Amino acid sequence: MSPSEPGITKIAADAYALHHGSMAFQVLRYELDLDYSLGSNRLNGRAVLRCVALEDTDSLILDLVGLKASKILVDGKKVPKFSPRGEHLVITVKEPLAAGQSFTVELRYDGNPKPRRGLWGEVGWEELDDGVLVAGQPNGAASWFPCNDHPQYKSSYLISITTDDNYRAICNGRLVSHSKKSSRETWVYEQAEPMASYLATVQIGRYKLHQLSPSVARAGLGTAHHAEVPRHSPVPQFVAVAPGLLTEAREGLARQADMMRTFEDCFGPYPFAEYTAVVTEDELEIPLEAQTLSIFGRNHMEQSWEAQRLIAHELSHQWFGNSLTVSSWRDIWLHEGFACYAEWIWSEETGVMSLATRARAAWRKLDAGAQDLVIGDPGPERMFDDRVYKRGALALHAVRLACGDAMFFGLLRHWTETKRHSSVSTAEFIATANAFVPGLDAARVLEPWLYRARLPAFS
Repeated sequence: MSPSEPGITKIAADAYALHHGSMAFQVLRYELDLDYSLGSNRLNGRAVLRCVALEDTDSLILDLVGLKASKILVDGKKVPKFSPRGEHLVITVKEPLAAGQSFTVELRYDGNPKPRRGLWGEVGWEELDDGVLVAGQPNGAASWFPCNDHPQYKSSYLISITTDDNYRAICNGRLVSHSKKSSRETWVYEQAEPMASYLATVQIGRYKLHQLSPSVARAGLGTAHHAEVPRHSPVPQFVAVAPGLLTEAREGLARQADMMRTFEDCFGPYPFAEYTAVVTEDELEIPLEAQTLSIFGRNHMEQSWEAQRLIAHELSHQWFGNSLTVSSWRDIWLHEGFACYAEWIWSEETGVMSLATRARAAWRKLDAGAQDLVIGDPGPERMFDDRVYKRGALALHAVRLACGDAMFFGLLRHWTETKRHSSVSTAEFIATANAFVPGLDAARVLEPWLYRARLPAFS
């Protein structure tokens, strides 16, 4: 396979994470075999990376933080020379690799995983009071497995994790096997759809998995944009929760099935086979999304709007962030602006507050605050600034006003269908919108919202 073939593209370094990810090769598939002991926080891992070279090279640079590699094979041959260099592992191959060449890297590694510290606080592998939480966005993947950590690189995954008896390990994708031997249990998951490395996750706790009941008919729900949208089969939804929190979690997630139906109407079919909400006994500052699942603290299982909007927000990321993932972090408004807009859609669906009122309130708050951020290129230090979320949602609302409800929601469904499981950019969204909506100049509509610090007037 050559770099010009579908799915293999020579890309540039991400300006927001220049020291993460190698441009010399792409990992097509990760196969991770992990053994983790909770008491000692000890991780022993074997990683098989099935790769393709994107350029001629005699060295491979992997992201790996706080863990030590002990043995490396390339195409089955032992590599005599490899060394840690800062937050990377540098592997010198015996025979140079040519662009387009397929190869396999096998690594043995171990250590005591911990969060990675950086611009965005602590991200990655984190010990809970009684378990483990992994939150990888944007560069935490290297805290628990060797990877080529660039948002545009997407791979399939097979993750096997062995851990203590009476604990459940939850990873991305579909559970393919579970076995028990002595005081250890092994859980194996297959994530077939392409996934960026930062979205890979492991959650470990005294969890039991329960299927959530399907929602009642959507009587009283629905606005004009639901008309003539084909119905989809119900998506299997689960909650992983400690037994003592099950009632609380069921009540907190009682409307999630309706959220799923609403978002399928607005954004198109759910892009994966199932969806799981993990509810920890710990309180979390914010919930977290990973591909096919989201992680909540027990403090998020409430009926308040603040809690329910976060449940809607994380669910919407399965379309915008997971299936459609930004090619570069500078375009993060395509994740967070869309997810914030999904909150507003859900607010209107349930009659809490109209979307127009939510948009006006967000505009007023932005107008009263500092206007020194260009959200289409916010810079790495401020890419998670709340203004990226709110002003990104307002940018999307401006597109809706410019093309009308029917064309707008048709555009969103077309966007998620044509870009399903791929990498996206603002330029691609503009081109897609212009091609789909007759007469629309999406660049003109979006430019003042995305690329000017001064807030535009509210229409």
